[in-house]
Amino acid sequence: MNQEKRVILVLASRLLGYPSEKFYKLSQEMDELIEETIEEKLLKEELKRAYAPLLLLDSTEIQELYVETFDLKSKLGLYLTAHELGDSNKRGAALIKLQKVINQAGFERVGEELADYIPMLLEFLTITPKNSEVERLNKRIAVAINFMKENIHPENPYGNIFNILMKYVFPTPTNEEMKQLEAGREEADLEELPYPIMYQ
Repeated sequence: MNQEKRVILVLASRLLGYPSEKFYKLSQEMDELIEETIEEKLLKEELKRAYAPLLLLDSTEIQELYVETFDLKSKLGLYLTAHELGDSNKRGAALIKLQKVINQAGFERVGEELADYIPMLLEFLTITPKNSEVERLNKRIAVAINFMKENIHPENPYGNIFNILMKYVFPTPTNEEMKQLEAGREEADLEELPYPIMYQ
């Protein structure tokens, strides 16, 4: 993974986390990271534009927008296995398998979020060595991110983040992969998932 992709993943991870009252300090840190690590001028500007609309909101407005966007709409939830399995009781086994992948890569999950919390997984992709399990995880996240990109309101500024991720980091899923995601959500059937080996 090249440096540009890593930087974009880190930015997206921070932006998709719950916005604290220190959001403006975070934006300054992101500006500095972009200036220090991204060489192409147009890409620098594009990345800064992605989160610029959020800076027009005060901390309360950002938090309200975040909750309305990600906590109140199932199609925009930030938990990978929830996208794949909905409320299926098989989600517990999927979370255990995902935690095992993280542990085998030599990392420990910190905090109270579940192992499938997408902002955490985006950062995980930047630091973990590539192997077959990580490659499958990368594809699974791509399907979920693309799904959210297609379902977020076009005027929601958080949509910019999904657009950037799909443009520069993740491969575009096939129509079949997107259909399989929908089938998994509705039917809670592991065999319908595009990458069932993750749950074996």
